[in-house]
Amino acid sequence: MDVSAVEGLPEVRPGDDVAELVAECADLQDGDVLCVASTIVSKAAGRQADLDDFEASDRARDIADRIAAVAGEEKDPRFAQAVIEESEEIILDAPFILAVTHFGHITVNAGIDRSNVPDADLLLLPEDPTDCAERIRAGVRERTGADVAVVVTDTSGRPFRLGQRGVALGWAGIHAARDWRGEHDRDGRELGVTVQAVVDELAAAGNLVTGEGDGGTPVALIRGFEFGDHGGSDDLYRSPEKDVVRQALREWSHVRD
Repeated sequence: MDVSAVEGLPEVRPGDDVAELVAECADLQDGDVLCVASTIVSKAAGRQADLDDFEASDRARDIADRIAAVAGEEKDPRFAQAVIEESEEIILDAPFILAVTHFGHITVNAGIDRSNVPDADLLLLPEDPTDCAERIRAGVRERTGADVAVVVTDTSGRPFRLGQRGVALGWAGIHAARDWRGEHDRDGRELGVTVQAVVDELAAAGNLVTGEGDGGTPVALIRGFEFGDHGGSDDLYRSPEKDVVRQALREWSHVRD
């Protein structure tokens, strides 16, 4: 499997066609996987915003005050309001805001970015990353004839571990997970629980070459990945009823010493 950054992409602006930009910069083949950073998907969709676009509610002010008291961090209440509006649920409000986005992703600050946004204060995540992935895939096929898979990615922290890694927010042309259940290991034992989140693994692989900061490139091309003869699933997010960590966090409250 080969993983490489797609070079030559311009700064993406509102209204740009991401599929067209990628098609112009990459020599694509059937079976390729494109890992596309959510930042350029959001920029093309005009998901930039300014803090003044958000009028802080009482809840937003309470969250900002609580973070200041617990973590010693000054949080703009307008930013807290942006997170509230971009969230289906606030799981934690201190020492940081952990939110469930409207499409099911759980992340700090609802994934709102304050870096690499030259013309605004904030960059919001795409409203529907899987729909975006499907449209990019269709646009690439229309322009190049190549049948590719597309994964819209972001970077996210991990429970119980330091550091961030790439994760999938939306995908098209590929199942989210590879199901090994019912198959056998080398000793003949039947596998009963292994479901491999391949879109997250592809996103992480892509992030290794796209990088971060001012030297980053927003699209990775993965060639030679084979899903194999396995069952597939598009279930990536745990349901709230089966997510014991989410349930525990709902009941947890940070008490400052």
